[in-house]
Amino acid sequence: MENALRIGLSRQMALQTRMNVIANNLANINTAGFKRDSVHLEEFRMPIAEMTELSGRDKALSYVHDRAVLNNMTEGPMRQSGNDLDIAISGKGWFTINTPNGPRYTRNGEFKLSNEGILVTNAGHPVLGTNGQIAFGPNETGITIARDGTITTNEGNKGTIRIVQFKDEQALNKDGFNLFNTNEAPAVVEAPNILQGMVEQSNVKPVIELTNMIETTRAYTTQARMMQKSEELKSDAINRLAQVPS
Repeated sequence: MENALRIGLSRQMALQTRMNVIANNLANINTAGFKRDSVHLEEFRMPIAEMTELSGRDKALSYVHDRAVLNNMTEGPMRQSGNDLDIAISGKGWFTINTPNGPRYTRNGEFKLSNEGILVTNAGHPVLGTNGQIAFGPNETGITIARDGTITTNEGNKGTIRIVQFKDEQALNKDGFNLFNTNEAPAVVEAPNILQGMVEQSNVKPVIELTNMIETTRAYTTQARMMQKSEELKSDAINRLAQVPS
């Protein structure tokens, strides 16, 4: 009975993690460049626990383990914004962002100009070009961003946006503000496909997430009922054994 409850509890904990991930996905449906997460569940065989009350060979106990949260790096749909500072990457690549904690990476191309004329994210972190930060003068107009990331204005060339890629994108870890961090060295994308005036939307599909939420809720409820039934059987067995024949 105790083993059944522990195994059931491990499944409930894994389902709770999955529900938290689904809720976070749904909360970021409208976050530009957001990449949905999914929970990878696997069997964990307890190395020391044994079902010694069974005859024959002892049976190993299998628990549920939420091994990892995986990022879905598929490209999200594109939306035309009409803002010259909004840019999207079609295909492979990541923007490089300069933060106080070092370089970070994102697919969110909703950029703006700071009070100093620096191209920054919505959180105020500078967007890096191939030669560092990208700055504009107060009188510059006609900002044009070519498909290779080259930026020009009425005053000429302002630099090229730095687009990088990684051999293993699953090594990227979410680091807040829709940024990613990794220990893997990035490689520069030689021929990126940059779209000016476009924004890559979240790759979260609401129907799929709501379906996953319903399935997770039902599985959690079913597991709770099974654990309750197990406790009732245990209590009934104890009561029967405690009865003294008259």
